[in-house]
Amino acid sequence: MASYRSARSTLLVPLFGLFLALAGCDGQDAAQPPGPGAQGRPQVGVVTVRPQSVAITAEMPGRTTASLVAEVRPQVGGLVKSRLFEEGSEVKAGDALYQIDPASYRAAYDSALASQQKAEAGVPSAQSKVERYQGLIKQNAVSKQDYDDAVASLAQAQADVAAAQADVDTARINLDYTRITAPIGGRIDKSTLTPGALVTASQDTALTTIRTLDPINVDVTQSSTNLLALRQAIRDGRIKISGATVQVKLELDNGETYGHSGTLEFTSAYVDQGTGTYAVRAQFPNPERLLLPGMYVRAVVEEGVAPNSFLVPQRGVTRNTKGEPVALVVTVDNKVEQRVLSVSRTVGNNWLVDTGIGNGDRVIVEGSQFARPGQDVTPVDVVVDDTTGEVRERGRQSVAPPAGAGEAKRQTAAGASAGVSTNPSN
Repeated sequence: MASYRSARSTLLVPLFGLFLALAGCDGQDAAQPPGPGAQGRPQVGVVTVRPQSVAITAEMPGRTTASLVAEVRPQVGGLVKSRLFEEGSEVKAGDALYQIDPASYRAAYDSALASQQKAEAGVPSAQSKVERYQGLIKQNAVSKQDYDDAVASLAQAQADVAAAQADVDTARINLDYTRITAPIGGRIDKSTLTPGALVTASQDTALTTIRTLDPINVDVTQSSTNLLALRQAIRDGRIKISGATVQVKLELDNGETYGHSGTLEFTSAYVDQGTGTYAVRAQFPNPERLLLPGMYVRAVVEEGVAPNSFLVPQRGVTRNTKGEPVALVVTVDNKVEQRVLSVSRTVGNNWLVDTGIGNGDRVIVEGSQFARPGQDVTPVDVVVDDTTGEVRERGRQSVAPPAGAGEAKRQTAAGASAGVSTNPSN
């Protein structure tokens, strides 16, 4: 009995070990990267492409500028008595900034008021004389000349009042100008002078500068070639305008995306002859004052939407010896086929493919070094990370699409060159 148990144990141990080994191999096959497989059928990672609506964007470098800029200068001359703001603070339109000595201007205002009162005092007498002469001239008690002189004297007195009133207004304006106020609201710079300095009207040197930071503008440039290509795509129906208001996103110099979306304000009506570019301005809310004038940024402008488009990972597209973009596609019977593509632009880590790829096509994105056109392969579904462009997940063997599923928008790469490089460029 003991010998029977010993023989049975001796038999079960190898069988159990074989079971564990097979189970381990099965788990490794599902997770290991593609490579040479059994019986000469290499394992390759594939992604299945489907038509989708793709947002077409243009990334344009530029710099931030204040939406409003005002250089503060005095409008009257005199000694600066005091500075009434804190440098680097936020001010509102109308806030007092400087006080110029108002003594001489107040005296001029008082003198103008006195002159006005003197002029007004002469009007009633001239008016009474005219009214009196109107009755006397009917009785021929005064000459026509005397009456005309009286009327002229009244008009002169009234004109003197108007001139005196204008002098009062001018004196009052000059007196008000001794208190320099903020023409706009925003962040104020440092002062270029101190109390006690002598200033003159409309001098060249600004006392300080105010910049409105909320909202803030972003001035960028775009190639005229890209503009023509966009308009052609819109005419051909490959790109549809998403709406009347163009949304703009902002990428900061540190790689972060700005938290507020902006709108396109205007595009230049001409192309710069020297650079071949045209100017574009976008405006962004800036309540946190995170953006300051002069910062380098990249504006991402939504140009439109490309409906029923195909995106192919860049790692799955190479170039043949003719410089044409090509991709290796796994057919329904799991054979490798080389396709010549027509690509228009990059979208993240993908190529936007116009022709050469159809619905349901399985594009090789991993293990292409083990595959050649016409060769049998074992396709494995993988997931490519949109951010890094690297393979993120690997699944099990890919299932072939239904026959004819990949015919839409496909142009077979007949006669395509077999020479493939590993570094495609647009």
